[in-house]
Amino acid sequence: MIGIALHPLRLLDRLREWSRREDGTATLDFVILVPVFVSLFVSSFEVSIFTIRQMMLDRALDLVVRDLRLGTWTNVTSDTLKAQICERTIGLLPDCSNQLMIEMVPISSATWDTPDPNATCVDRDAEVQPAVAFNPGTENQMVIIRACSMVDPFFPGTGLALSLEANVGDGFPIIATSGFVNEPGTGT
Repeated sequence: MIGIALHPLRLLDRLREWSRREDGTATLDFVILVPVFVSLFVSSFEVSIFTIRQMMLDRALDLVVRDLRLGTWTNVTSDTLKAQICERTIGLLPDCSNQLMIEMVPISSATWDTPDPNATCVDRDAEVQPAVAFNPGTENQMVIIRACSMVDPFFPGTGLALSLEANVGDGFPIIATSGFVNEPGTGT
């Protein structure tokens, strides 16, 4: 077997020569900067999807509240409102019927106490979902309505998605709030 033995000084000379070489410097810049730009792109896409979902939930809730305010429905139920909201989000809220929770709370004109600012959302880990108030109110009464939908990130595991989720895998809430006054003589 033929062995090549390098003298220690010759090895140091080769290491110095290798450290002074400039080929591959563009690759180093690429390796450092590409993850930053990919992360920026993925985060901006995630924010865009989140914003579109939020806008569609707000729009759907506003359309449903308009119909409620005008009294076009009789015997309003949570399931009726949920179906109408999900239909009007045009599929941008995945599994909308199972991930959406609606709360209606009448506001007393004597105290003007508003409900707790934290909306109740679907708890994906629980067998039984939390109870929410669903009271459409009476004539001339102001009612606050909130819709909360749990959605999963488009790119799970990325920096922005991980910061939006309180517990990984639980999704994050999108909340829309609106209010209306029941018209006199309407069906609600």
